[in-house]
Amino acid sequence: MTSTAAELLEVLWGRASTAPASASQLRVLLILEHHEGINLRTLADSLASTPPSTSRLCDRLQAAGFVERVVSAADRREVQLHLSGRGRAFLADLRIRREQTLRAVLDQMPAAKRVALLQGLEAFCDAAAARIHDDADDAEDSAASGSRTA
Repeated sequence: MTSTAAELLEVLWGRASTAPASASQLRVLLILEHHEGINLRTLADSLASTPPSTSRLCDRLQAAGFVERVVSAADRREVQLHLSGRGRAFLADLRIRREQTLRAVLDQMPAAKRVALLQGLEAFCDAAAARIHDDADDAEDSAASGSRTA
């Protein structure tokens, strides 16, 4: 049932998207929205990808006007990645379209089932956020111990 719900949600979200961005590019935009100014290596780690692949993703997003690269004030060798105004507007518009699509489905559900779904989704969000936070902490700890041994 869980995978069916996830697949249906993916179909609905896909219908709501007129995105010029691929799923991987969308992940980049969402990560940059929450981690403003991260560097390429950190982004690659977050994507479980390689820096060259991540750089190519960012190249395409920069060409589309969604991402900006800025030289770090602290270290001129480091480039920080930022979501551009166009990238922020794209995500806001995407969320509106997704919400409208989901609202049409939710409106077909009985009120009591909508309330139960909302409560379940709130618990899911809390658990997922904790899991993601714990995974990020583990990755940072692993990277820190690796740099100490190198």
